[in-house]
Amino acid sequence: MDYKDVIKRIQPEFDKAAAYLEKELSKIHTGRANSAIVEDMVIDCFDQKFPLKQLAMISIPEARQIVIQPWDKSYFEPIQKALSQSQLGLVPVAEGSVIRISMPDLTSEYRQSLVKVISKTQEDTRQTIRRSRDEAWSQIQKLEREGEVREDDKFKAKEELQKLIDNYSKRIDEAGDRKKKEISE
Repeated sequence: MDYKDVIKRIQPEFDKAAAYLEKELSKIHTGRANSAIVEDMVIDCFDQKFPLKQLAMISIPEARQIVIQPWDKSYFEPIQKALSQSQLGLVPVAEGSVIRISMPDLTSEYRQSLVKVISKTQEDTRQTIRRSRDEAWSQIQKLEREGEVREDDKFKAKEELQKLIDNYSKRIDEAGDRKKKEISE
């Protein structure tokens, strides 16, 4: 095994971290309706937990409105309860067999709190990537101590690992900046 194998094995962890960030950022509402805000919300129904998207059709009929139509009448109440108790600040309104959510206007205070949430999510993602990097670096150093990797290759590995980290850090920054800009508009 050489250092390139270690880096190849660790890269999927970086990809997972970046994908996690994108998914978390898509859940942050910006005043515009987006099904990602609610689709993965966990609904406690019949003593089991389901993501909302498995229990209902979610549509966006207008730019600032989400409509949730449960597949079965028995899902209606648990869905409405979960939406009401969520930390998303959404107000679900029951209208016949559907639940409507109108996206509230963003106050400047709420915008600031969203920016903090975005920054924290970015930092959590960076920490995950750093932990993976540290793990890979430890493996490379171990290989060098065992004589499987030359000292020159160890330093090449460190450079390659740092380039990879820099690329992922750039992706994290760009994703967060896009979302922050979206919130400020």
